[in-house]
Amino acid sequence: MPDVFFDLDLITRYGGTGPRYTSYPTALQFTDNFKADDHRRFADISNKLAVPKPLSIYVHIPFCQTLCYYCGCTKIVTRNQSRVCDYLDNLYQEIDLQAALFDKTRVVEQLHFGGGTPTYLSEEQLRNVMKKLADNFDFLDTDDREFSIEIDPRTVSPDSIDVLAELGFNRLSMGIQDFDPNVQKAVNRLQSVESVVELTERARAAGFKSISYDLIYGLPGQSVESFTRTLDKVIEILPDRIAVYNYAHLPQRFKGQRMIKSSEIPSPDVKLDILNSSISKLIDASYEYIGMDHFALPNDELAVAQRTGELQRNFQGYSTHRSCDLIGLGISSISHVGDSFSQNVVSTAAYAEMVESGKLPIQRGLELNDDDRLRAAVIQQLMCFGYIDFDYFTQNFAINFEDYFAYELEQLPPLVEDNLITMQKGRIEITASGRLLLRTVARVFDYYSRDEALNERYSQTI
Repeated sequence: MPDVFFDLDLITRYGGTGPRYTSYPTALQFTDNFKADDHRRFADISNKLAVPKPLSIYVHIPFCQTLCYYCGCTKIVTRNQSRVCDYLDNLYQEIDLQAALFDKTRVVEQLHFGGGTPTYLSEEQLRNVMKKLADNFDFLDTDDREFSIEIDPRTVSPDSIDVLAELGFNRLSMGIQDFDPNVQKAVNRLQSVESVVELTERARAAGFKSISYDLIYGLPGQSVESFTRTLDKVIEILPDRIAVYNYAHLPQRFKGQRMIKSSEIPSPDVKLDILNSSISKLIDASYEYIGMDHFALPNDELAVAQRTGELQRNFQGYSTHRSCDLIGLGISSISHVGDSFSQNVVSTAAYAEMVESGKLPIQRGLELNDDDRLRAAVIQQLMCFGYIDFDYFTQNFAINFEDYFAYELEQLPPLVEDNLITMQKGRIEITASGRLLLRTVARVFDYYSRDEALNERYSQTI
């Protein structure tokens, strides 16, 4: 990958809306015509491959004790433990239903607990969920596995970090967002630098392989100077990975965001200045720019995966263990098994009704056609590695790339002229100036993006 270069003129001209390409086709193309029987069919096909893929499992824990005003995740803010217990009972039922579909010889190499706040659960509840999963699936028992969990520093004690390690987790992601007290107050998420440092040191001592911090720029009250102070503290702690996300203010979609005063949100120009400054500081601190929002130290598995060709982009962002089938558990979770996507219902009431009657809680999904599979591979190669190698697709998909993508190739000369990409015989490569606009380049190869009506449903690319 080339270095990343912040070109304000290009970002201003090309930084419109577009998919994040955590999947292709994106979730906007999922249809209610895809049913549980379709998911079963693809699970059966995947079991019968000459060499079945290993498994990756995502577990959605939607509960939070308090509302973070910026959040756009599927969440339930409650202190009612009976709701949590009911949800876990239903989750156990779904685990039984999903596990019955997959050959027991298929090893789980990757496991991720997301939310909400997974550490909302008590230690006993976490133990029970992990035991239920281990009883139903074959966990890889070597250090090569990646078992990760998202934690909220406000809900985790140092001793709890040791429990997570004991349960088998070896990577954690910590929601920081910003260390500035005024920003924290504006988004209803108060936490100290000292608590984050203590938890990080405890995780390192417990043997966690990788520690990631999530930051958000564009929150109310932020400035270049204030966010720089946060980054200085983060760099001093030196987590293995850092994600710097752009805050999308959509109060019409997310009720909690109505608590944020629009007048206190940084202007687009200030947000770009924050992003530019952040990229420079992180690269100067020896972090490698992976792509989109992600940075990693050179020896972190994410950076290594990019160098070795094992990097992937999925619903957790950039990730390792490229060769797995993904099983999503819990409300709103998405599975990716073979050439299919399937998404669970979002409502806990519908989720309970379906699993309690022995039904997989799948609401919608998609069966990929040949064109989808090809374009998904093209977009993955570009998003993960910054190039498109025509010969690879000729050999693996039995096409003539230039003929098949004649329309798309006709759209590229302006991107070449503006130095977002270079084109040589049989190869397209992203430039340093184009790396921040990967989504814009990838969208050229997105068949569904020709529907201009989708534009208003996508987020800003920068």
